[in-house]
Formats: sequence, structure tokens, C-alpha cells
Amino acid sequence: MINTTMEMLGKAPSKIREIFEYGNKRKAEVGAENVFDFSIGNPSVPAPASVKEAYLDLLEKENDVYLHGYTSAAGDLKMRTAIAEDLNKRFGTAFRPSNLYITCGAAASLKISITALFTEGDEFITFTPFFPEYRVFVETAGAKLIAVASDPDTFQIDFEKLEAALNASTKALIVNTPNNPSGVVFTEESIVKLAALLEKKEEEYGHPIYIITDEPYRELVYDDGVVVPYMTRYYKDTIVCYSYSKSLSLPGERIGYILVPDEAADAGDLYAAVCGAGRALGYVCAPSLAQHVIERCVGQVSDLSVYKTNRDLLYNSLTEYGFTCVHPDGAFYLFVKAMEEDAAAFCEKAKEFDLLLVPADSFGTPGYVRIAYCVTTEMIQRSLPSFKKLAEAYGK
Repeated sequence: MINTTMEMLGKAPSKIREIFEYGNKRKAEVGAENVFDFSIGNPSVPAPASVKEAYLDLLEKENDVYLHGYTSAAGDLKMRTAIAEDLNKRFGTAFRPSNLYITCGAAASLKISITALFTEGDEFITFTPFFPEYRVFVETAGAKLIAVASDPDTFQIDFEKLEAALNASTKALIVNTPNNPSGVVFTEESIVKLAALLEKKEEEYGHPIYIITDEPYRELVYDDGVVVPYMTRYYKDTIVCYSYSKSLSLPGERIGYILVPDEAADAGDLYAAVCGAGRALGYVCAPSLAQHVIERCVGQVSDLSVYKTNRDLLYNSLTEYGFTCVHPDGAFYLFVKAMEEDAAAFCEKAKEFDLLLVPADSFGTPGYVRIAYCVTTEMIQRSLPSFKKLAEAYGK
């Protein structure tokens, strides 16, 4: 016998990946320039020049044992020191290297954090729309995921619905801001209100309720006045999960971290559980060469202005054509209402115009589609006639 849960996950791959593979096949048939693939959040801007410089300098000057050998299971000390110093400078915190555990990206950070927290009967809450893998991470840990619908007009937190979902079995909330797939940034007002509600519920239930922040898009905000609140400054029982995939355009390097603040409930035991969950997941350490590169490049970001250009071009054009879109303050996704009730059918219709879009049913929000605009501006420009034809096919 085999593990049937894992078998089912293998036989039902990510819808995003499925569309991405279809796109590769279609490009071979009609030419890559004729297919408009908006399916996957793969950064399209290059990493900062300092990343390449760091790789070349390290490979030229350092010995192979240092570059490719094991680091501490928790991560290279110099890297963790550099991250802590950068966070303290940017957010007025007082973190130390011992608060950090280095991982293979935000996905691993989330899976490890959920596993570290889970005890029998626990429930984890997140807000729609949400990244579909949250369900995989939570349910394979043995817990239950509760999806709380956000305000349908703003996609901010609906506190009435959240309070109704909270109960004594709630172990943690997974918070993703800027959000994948909506691009919405939770306001400071929402975060303050969320912290106050959870503090009240902690006292009522007599146990901690953690916030797990999923932060790969933290730096990806585009307009003056839009600020992503740093959660540990508002709520002490916070675990931060971060990745350099988007900020440094390094998704394939699989490098990120978990941060457990000293102020969090049972912080010492929680950090030990994080280390144990990483060990159980099969970690010896995160990729060592990537750790050494991040140490040198921490706090830097790619040129994100391209994403703002893409967002403005696509949002303005699609709304002009009659599409209803959520205005994204961050990340690199446009969340668009399908022009028929069945978003999957709408995406199939879009394929007739070689537009590859992702239905949002698995994101917990039926009737919407996600468009990843982390592509070239030139491709967006070429795709606009196809979007206009798609709208016209629905009488717009």
C-alpha cells in the first residue's frame, strides 16, 4: 500500500502548474509570441546586479567547503545576523540571529511553522482569496483549514465573519499581505483591529492564537502612502515567514526564513519545534551558497517599477474594456471578475484568444480569475487586443 493522500496530491497537481504546462505546449504549436501566459507568479525582472556580483565573487574567492558545505541547521550565523540587523533597521525591532531559522523559501517556512504548531484538533484560519497550497500545508499536517470570506468589495478582513469562525480550537491565522491573488494590502486599521480581537480571544480561550504571516510580496507595493504593517509590532504572537523569491527575483534558489520573536508565547519551545519540524521535513540546511549570497544582498530589491507599469497598463485597459478588477496595491496579480458564473469556463473561453488565466475557485473565491502581470510589458501590450476580443465575446 502507498500513502493515498500523497497519491491524490500527485494526481491532482496545482491548477496553476497545469495551465503553465498547457502554455508551453501551445507555444510550441503557434509560437511563443502568440500565447499570452498570465498563469504563474514567476518574477520577470532580473535580480539586482549585486546578486550576480556576489555569486561571482564568492565562487572566485572562497573555498568549496565554505561555499557548498553544510551550514548550521538553523542557517549560517552571518546570514542570520545580517537579516536581523536589516529588519531592526527597517522596522525598529530588536531581533537577534537566534530568532531566525533559514528555509527553502516561504512554502517551506509555512509548512514548517504549521507543523511546529499543530496539535490534535487544531484549526487554522485564513482569508479568501488565499494561495491554494495553504490547504495542502494545513491538511497534510493533520489540521483543519477554515477559510473566512473577506469583504467582497475591498477584500479587507470581514471581522464579523472572522469572529464567528474563531473558537477554542483555533491555533493560528495565516495572513498574506500583499495578497496573492488579489494584490490587496491589509490596512493598518485592519491589523490593529485584528490584534485587538485575537488578544481578547486569547484571554477568553486561555491559550495563544498565533498569526503566521506569509510575506514573499512584502516589498512589492507601488503607490505613495501604501505601507505594509510589520505584524510583530502590532501582535506579539506572530511568526514571520519570508522568501527572497520576489524581492530579489530568485524563486528558483529557494531561500527564505522563519522568524520567531522573543515576545511570542512559548518562544523558546516554539523555536525548538520549528527546528524539529524542519528536521522532520528532511532539512539538513538550506542551500549554503544562496545563504552566503543573501548575506551580502540582504535589504536590496529588484527594480520593481516594471511591475507598476504593467499593473497600470493592464488594470486601466481591462477596466476600459468592461472587466471588473480589484485594484492591487501590491504583489503582481490582477484579480478579475469572470464574465460568467463559472470562472473555469471563462478561462477556457479565454484560451480561444490564447489568453492563459487562472480560475480562482481553488483560491476560495469562485467567479474570479487571477492574472499574473509579472511578464514583459511588451507581452501585455500585445495581449490587449485579445482581452478586448474576450470582452466583446461576452457582449461588452
